[in-house]
Formats: sequence, structure tokens, C-alpha cells
Amino acid sequence: MTNPILTIVEQSNIDGGSWFSKLSHSLRSAILSRAAVRRLPDGALMSSRGAAADEWCGVAKGAVRVSSVSLAGKQVTLTYVEPGTWFGDISLFDGLPRTHDSNAHGETTLLVVRKADFKELLAQHTELYEALLRLNCRRLRLMFDAVEDLNTRPLAARLARQILLLARSYGIAQGEEIRIGLQLAQEDLAQLLGASRQRVNQELKGFERDGAVRIEPTRLVVLSKDKLLVIAAR
Repeated sequence: MTNPILTIVEQSNIDGGSWFSKLSHSLRSAILSRAAVRRLPDGALMSSRGAAADEWCGVAKGAVRVSSVSLAGKQVTLTYVEPGTWFGDISLFDGLPRTHDSNAHGETTLLVVRKADFKELLAQHTELYEALLRLNCRRLRLMFDAVEDLNTRPLAARLARQILLLARSYGIAQGEEIRIGLQLAQEDLAQLLGASRQRVNQELKGFERDGAVRIEPTRLVVLSKDKLLVIAAR
């Protein structure tokens, strides 16, 4: 089950996605047969808040930055959609406009299914309804976990948990080190955690002194997952 337009790595990212890989062979084939490949440069706008929803997408390479604008007019990052993840189905179900802005983060490759094809997939494969219900239940649980963390855990614990998540999703093992492939400035990390860049910088320096991470200009390198796990559990 291959798509000749995708590179081997891109196809592997799609096939190995934790949600997509659990679908039946017939449904995966049906989705891929209706998907078009779209390649975007870094920063390219995919959709805007308030825009009509007409596509369902899977990330084959790169990442999608989902953001919103604060009352002060500042762009705030909410999450990064990683390779292997499908998104955009909620607005196709309820018919309401997009709730956030979406931009390519780094050179990004998407598989794009048009709204009409998405509806046909739902009509022809009842399995897709159940699979998307499970996917959205997981999203809701993660959202509740994030709200709980924000209200009950200190910044150091939340930062350690975020770094571990990034290492799991974008980590590139280099010996005993794990280099996080997603390029993130400290301001980006701060936005994800709802904290100031200064406070995140202070915590990162503490992690570095403890030998948990190494700070590079636009990347983090995990030196000790065990030390991060201890901090995350506080």
C-alpha cells in the first residue's frame, strides 16, 4: 500500500502513524487513493481562523503549527501537529469554520482529502466513524491533561513533560543523546506552556546544569531522559 508521489520517509511516517496504522488495510487504501500530496515551504499558511473547512489532512513530513491570536494581538502557539497525525476532521463533522490558524513549520508535506471525498469515505467505511471517535476522545483526554497540568504542576515539571513529548515525536537518537528535530525557539516553548520566555529560559538553564539537556540556538538535545522524568513527576 504505497503512494508513489511520497518519498519513502514520508510514506513511512504516514503508515507508521499511531492512529492510521490501526485502521484496516481496505480503509487505509481508500484514504490514500483519495488523498492528494501538497508540499509547503516553511511558514506557509494552510488555513485561517474563521475560514470554511473543506479539507482533512495527514502530516507526512515536517509539522503544522496551530496558533491563535491573544486579546493583545499576539500570535500564540497552541500545538505542533507531528508527522503521522491526521487533523481537520472536527470542522468537517460540525460544519463550523476553522477555530485556529495553521501554518507549515519547516518544509512540510501533507496528504489532503477534500471534504466531498471525506464524506464518501465515511459513507463507504463505517469503521472510519468509530476510528475518528476514538481519535477525538484521545484529543479530549489530552486537552484535559494539559488543563490539569497548567493548574496543578509547576513550570519545571510541565517543561520537562513537554520536552519528553517532543523527544518522542521528533527525537533523533545520536548515541545516548536525543536531538529534537523540530526547530523551536525558547519563545515557542514558552507559548506552548503558557509561560514567559524568561521563566522558560531560567528552567532550561537549570536542566542544563543538572545534565538533563543541552541548549542549542534553535534545538534542544536530551542528555538524560531519566532526569527529565524525575523533574516531570514533581
